[in-house]
Amino acid sequence: RTFHASSVRTQCSDYCERRTIFALSSGHGRCGVAVIRVSGPASRDALSSLTGLRPLPSARVAVIRPLLDPRSGERLDMALVLWFPGPRSFTGEDCCELHVHGGSAVVSGVLQALGGLPGLHPAEAGEFTKRAFQNGKLDLTEVEGLGDLIHAETEAQRRQALRQMSGDLGELYRGWSERLTRCLAHAEAYIDFSEDDNIEEGVLNTVDSDVHVLQREIDSHLCDSRRGERLREGVHVTIVGMTNVGKSSLLNAICQKPTAIVSPIAGTTRDVVEAALNIGGYPILLSDTAGLRETSDIVEQEGVRRARQRFNQADVVVVVVDATELPTHLTDVVHFLQDYLSKVILHKPNKDWDKFSPELADWIVVCNKMDLVQMEDFNKLPVILKEHGLPRVCMLSCKTGNGFDDFLHVLGEKVEKMCGNPLSGNPSLTQARHRLHLQNCAHYLLQYHQHRELDIVLAAEYLRMALRELGKITGKIGIEDILEVIFMNFCIGK
Repeated sequence: RTFHASSVRTQCSDYCERRTIFALSSGHGRCGVAVIRVSGPASRDALSSLTGLRPLPSARVAVIRPLLDPRSGERLDMALVLWFPGPRSFTGEDCCELHVHGGSAVVSGVLQALGGLPGLHPAEAGEFTKRAFQNGKLDLTEVEGLGDLIHAETEAQRRQALRQMSGDLGELYRGWSERLTRCLAHAEAYIDFSEDDNIEEGVLNTVDSDVHVLQREIDSHLCDSRRGERLREGVHVTIVGMTNVGKSSLLNAICQKPTAIVSPIAGTTRDVVEAALNIGGYPILLSDTAGLRETSDIVEQEGVRRARQRFNQADVVVVVVDATELPTHLTDVVHFLQDYLSKVILHKPNKDWDKFSPELADWIVVCNKMDLVQMEDFNKLPVILKEHGLPRVCMLSCKTGNGFDDFLHVLGEKVEKMCGNPLSGNPSLTQARHRLHLQNCAHYLLQYHQHRELDIVLAAEYLRMALRELGKITGKIGIEDILEVIFMNFCIGK
């Protein structure tokens, strides 16, 4: 059975349509202006009661009105009032907004006055947006884009969320759904009417071709290196290395504050120290880890285990090396770093360095403490390391800051490459649930091809299942089980 947004409203909105909800929509805390939103059939009466039974303002026109307590007649505030008659409102219902002064006493007084009116109830988390979805104002991808926009902390996150909220991602998926619907319709028509000679020849060949093209497009969309998800959640950058090489000093330098304890004692850091940062408009989750070494200390052993676990989960690995331990000859430096990376970091003593390792593509080797060595001796090192299949190297001193800007530039380039430009090309896949449904869809399309010659009825059913998976993304098919998961992360008043 197909569930469209309008039918969802029919199924579960009888209770909602009787309820009129209200909430503070502008966030808590003292501010200059606070916005209180009301939505539902009693919005008109609520606005009239709070403004002393004056005529309602013209639709979508802001006016200044005194707000009065309906029970005592006491003036609560002078507010900017807007009236949005449905369906031309955010929720699709009658709505009003009260822009009041942002002091806690004013906001509390207005909310208490609204709560005393018949038929009005405090809104649940995400209930305004949920009603917008139920009334067909937003599909699920747009709802998720709105949620991401509210939580966006960097410029790139804002761009991606705004593009999704504007409907670009939903439009892509709806286009695929429409094409797949046509394929399914032609396949079913062939099943029902082919014996009557009412079907054009070659209709199934056309379906096969269209399904092939659609499958390639979905596979290409899935092979995105998780760019959209990384941008949404943050790129995981992990700092690893032996003890006392300057990992915590590097973390503090990147954070520009003493996030981790730094001391000359080996093994000071014994747990993962995290910091969320914005580098060039892209979000990263930076982790400092315990020094990698063999130890009999059970607490430090646990720290090393957690360090390796975080290393395996990282998108970008920053390997820190003590420059004072590097050999004086460049050829020996290459062998030293190969040995360091294979034995200490990778735990692969017999690694073949004659072949490039894709796992090293997102690594950065940082030679720290360069203030203690002769810098000119290592000017050719980055080129030589690249020739031997080693990761990009940055030479710096956390103490003096020399070379640190170059390192940030390299790190920023890697993060930007991983996340991509959210405004270019097709919109990015941003949610794990989108990926799951698209993978299921691609699987069913493959099953169609495998069963096409054997049983066209079964093959058509696989097309129907693929279409259902696409519909689950936008909310037009089988969405009842995923609604609460999506809306539960919204704040009250949104």
